[in-house]
Amino acid sequence: MSLNNPATIRSALVIGGGIAGPVTAAALRKAGIDARVFEAYPGPAFNIGSGLALAPNGVAALDVIGAGDRVRDIAFPISAMSLSVGGKIHHVPGLPDLEPLQMVDRSELHRTLHDHAIAAGVSFEYDKRLTHVEEAADGVTAHFADGTTATADVLIGADGIRSTVRELIDPNAPGPDYTGMLGFGAMVDCDLDTPAGSMVFAYGQRAYYLYGAVEEGRFMWGANLPSKQYLSLTEARALPAEHWLKILRDTYGGDAAGGALVRATTADNLEIVGALHIMPSVPQWRRGRLVLVGDSVHAPSNSSGQGASLGIESAVQLARCLRDLPHEQAFAAYEQLRRSRVEGVAKRAAKINHSKTPGPVARKMMNVVMPVMFRLMDQEKQLGAEQRYRIDWDAPVSAELVPV
Repeated sequence: MSLNNPATIRSALVIGGGIAGPVTAAALRKAGIDARVFEAYPGPAFNIGSGLALAPNGVAALDVIGAGDRVRDIAFPISAMSLSVGGKIHHVPGLPDLEPLQMVDRSELHRTLHDHAIAAGVSFEYDKRLTHVEEAADGVTAHFADGTTATADVLIGADGIRSTVRELIDPNAPGPDYTGMLGFGAMVDCDLDTPAGSMVFAYGQRAYYLYGAVEEGRFMWGANLPSKQYLSLTEARALPAEHWLKILRDTYGGDAAGGALVRATTADNLEIVGALHIMPSVPQWRRGRLVLVGDSVHAPSNSSGQGASLGIESAVQLARCLRDLPHEQAFAAYEQLRRSRVEGVAKRAAKINHSKTPGPVARKMMNVVMPVMFRLMDQEKQLGAEQRYRIDWDAPVSAELVPV
């Protein structure tokens, strides 16, 4: 549905080709808006990161643009979740009537969303590092480090936690906060007594990790390694994989599951992610013809299980707003639709993050408290609004309009 407003946006530049960028561009194409993606990397970023989980709300948002089944085809459904504290397992009650969590390799997700956007008519250009923009009454021009330019009605920053567009919107905007942990992951064959379709969040003797049984004897696992030293992805990958394997084995070797997983991990299959971040609240999401989406404006801790899903939702909602409204009103409506939701998830995740390194006494207390807590916990109240969130694409946005 389109309101056919004469001021409706007809073209957009999307900066960033990770997860939010291709989804934004495909959603814009669905809305009848021409979208081009500009990526700083020399080619598609298919080797960045390890596994991630997409919540039901994230997959539902992908269904809106016709990409949900493509992602389900490359994902592993996770229908049961548990907490492990010092090796003792506590089963986590789930929400009824929802499809399972979908665990997916980030690289495969990038490839799938890229290919879906291409099929939707989106063009991608690489080696395009944004340097600055020029705004005019009728559009915005992006300038890239290679000397080229591109012009459209609006420019959308989907360029991640180190967003250039965020700095252009507000030079005083906060940057990402380091969580004090480095991320690692791997897909391994391992003999653990964990049924397929199960995920375990484990508080080990020395550090937190998680693992999921994607099929019998096959596991995707991830480590949150405490580190006072900050290392970006590039800096972490500059060190040999064997260096990290030794540290990971020293850290997790004393845990039954963690030890088995890290011993099954090799230098060839270890995914080095580097520093894990969380975005603080960003005061300005938009300025003029520029707006932010995805990790550039909201990146909750990975503890939320919602980072990618929230970025996908925001991409679809932004396209829906731009379909129906002039850009100033569209951006305002988009922010109203999204800010309270994403910041609420971030607050919940921050609380979880603080508990990732409990000591021996705290672990004993957790094992006493957890069974009672899970019996009394209202999962619907805790997670229902997050996971049951659905986007009504056909509903016009005018009713949600707020003053600019």
